[in-house]
Amino acid sequence: MPLTKSFSRLMPGILLCAGVTLAALGLARVEEALFGRAWLEALVLAILLGTVVRTAWKPGPRWKPGIDFSAKMLLEVAVVLLGASLSAATILTVGPWLLLGIAVVVAVAITVSYGLCRLFGLPRRMAVLVACGNSICGNSAIAAVAPVVGADGEDVASSIAFTAVLGVVVVLSLPLLVPVLGLSLEQYGVLAGLTVYAVPQVLAATAPVGALSVQVGTLVKLVRVLMLGPVVLVLSLLAPRLREEPAAPGEVTAGDRPAPGRPPLHRLVPWFIIGFLGLAALRSLGLVPGFLLGPMALLATALTILSMAALGLGVDVRTVARSGGRVTASAVASLLVLGVISLGLIRLLGVA
Repeated sequence: MPLTKSFSRLMPGILLCAGVTLAALGLARVEEALFGRAWLEALVLAILLGTVVRTAWKPGPRWKPGIDFSAKMLLEVAVVLLGASLSAATILTVGPWLLLGIAVVVAVAITVSYGLCRLFGLPRRMAVLVACGNSICGNSAIAAVAPVVGADGEDVASSIAFTAVLGVVVVLSLPLLVPVLGLSLEQYGVLAGLTVYAVPQVLAATAPVGALSVQVGTLVKLVRVLMLGPVVLVLSLLAPRLREEPAAPGEVTAGDRPAPGRPPLHRLVPWFIIGFLGLAALRSLGLVPGFLLGPMALLATALTILSMAALGLGVDVRTVARSGGRVTASAVASLLVLGVISLGLIRLLGVA
């Protein structure tokens, strides 16, 4: 009986989030039909549509339990399932020096980007989201890191909305650097893999240049995505400091805020990070059946989009608008730094 009562409490909010999710998926399909690709991913559209709904109508107490559940628990489950997409075999194919270089680029880029975001006056949690989004894999990194740092809906919405637009600009403009910098196909592939946000965007940015650029860029990008695991683990250990700022009353967040004081050792790493790393280890050992990988990836994507819809439903658009200029400036500056670091790595390793 208590289980049935909890379920009925959650259903209105979950169904509302599901409706926004379906609308976002439909719009993404329309984009593909009209333009050949979805320039704004369903994940981005979900949080934007959720924000539009929240601007026109504020969900009452009946909807809040399900929205909160979707924004927190379902996103944490999605993060666990992401672990199945990571494999140690991918890391071994790039060679030790390029692997080390990618890890160093990600670490330096996150550190410098975080510093720039703070310099532009962004709050700590939003600074972490923008830094990780720029340095690892855009929207997916923001979605994965959000529950670790207990990010507010406004933090996530601002970070995703502005980095999504910037990602499209990068895809369109990056090929122009080939003649300007005299890059070879392999060099450009490494640069695209280190700077472009998502794997599909890497394909879009490298396909006009050459097949070798596509192959190298995709491989480097996949290894860069693998850095998400170590990053979320480190952030989970730092989370008590990152999550000290209190949430506004009634704010929808992507993770629970810790109680004051130092937490016990077993609570330093959230359960979903342990699940993420455990599933990644099982995948690397070949213990996850191949036929499950596709459905698990689809479920992770669906739950992430549903969670973004939930976060959008808790966003006050005026707050996002106020932080827009600072987020844009921070993201652009961070991306420029990432590009410079990436070019430095290409020269240092002597990529032909």
